Amino acid sequence: MEYLTTSEAADYLRLKERKLYELVSESAIPCTKVTGKWLFPRHELDRWVMSGLATPTGMRGREAPPIVGGSQDALLEWALRESGSGLATLPEGTEAGVERLLRGEVVAAGLHYHLADTDDANPLVVQRLAGLHDGVLVGFARREQGLLVARGNPKDIATFGDVLTSRARVAVRQKGAGAQMLLDILLGKAGVKEADLNRLDPPCLTGPDLAAAIASGRGDCGIATRSAARAAGLDFVPLLWEHFDLLIRQSDYFRAPLQALLHLLRSARMGGRAADLTGYDVTPAGQIRFAP
Repeated sequence: MEYLTTSEAADYLRLKERKLYELVSESAIPCTKVTGKWLFPRHELDRWVMSGLATPTGMRGREAPPIVGGSQDALLEWALRESGSGLATLPEGTEAGVERLLRGEVVAAGLHYHLADTDDANPLVVQRLAGLHDGVLVGFARREQGLLVARGNPKDIATFGDVLTSRARVAVRQKGAGAQMLLDILLGKAGVKEADLNRLDPPCLTGPDLAAAIASGRGDCGIATRSAARAAGLDFVPLLWEHFDLLIRQSDYFRAPLQALLHLLRSARMGGRAADLTGYDVTPAGQIRFAP
């Protein structure tokens, strides 16, 4: 990340240094103090300017409501509450959340895309999104995804191949959910069509819903996070670690609710709660993973 000195930041923003110091004293501009000198992250200055951008008639007008859409996540739900952000959640799956973000119906979207040729799909997909010229991808955590199975693993499932050979009843997610993208990739690698899967219908709308289907005995297994398995008292067969990120528009990045959330992401409390839930690595929390 590039840092500007006070004089460089003033030139960059076309402000007098005196005005810049006023903004610093009011905590109204992104900056940090190192060995007695103020430094200004250039990318953060860009987002700060964009947050006050006036839009002409016909472009995006009203502020998006204080709702985080996209994928459900237990650590995210805790962070929204603990931060005092006032942000609500609308968990409908990755693609549904991103579509709502593009329509201005949510202020952020939690996402975890999966592609067959990479283990970090989120930045690649966000770069390709049509109609999103100002999207910022903020790291939230890495999560462990795997197969949830009944306590004691009665089907003796150790790999995804065992799911297919045992004809286990598979609880699935709706189209566009990150876990369903992962299932589709695993089926493709195995040369199996979803129609041939012994699947449980209807699809489960969230990871906890899928866990409940297995805990009740309606399904034998399904893909969700380790934390979802633990919360439901299920066994867990690990498959991979994935990036779970937040997609935010630059013009919304500095809104107070999101700043409250981002402040918590960088705190020690975040790591403590992640350890309690299990299956999380919060090293990426609060990092900018992609910006235009």
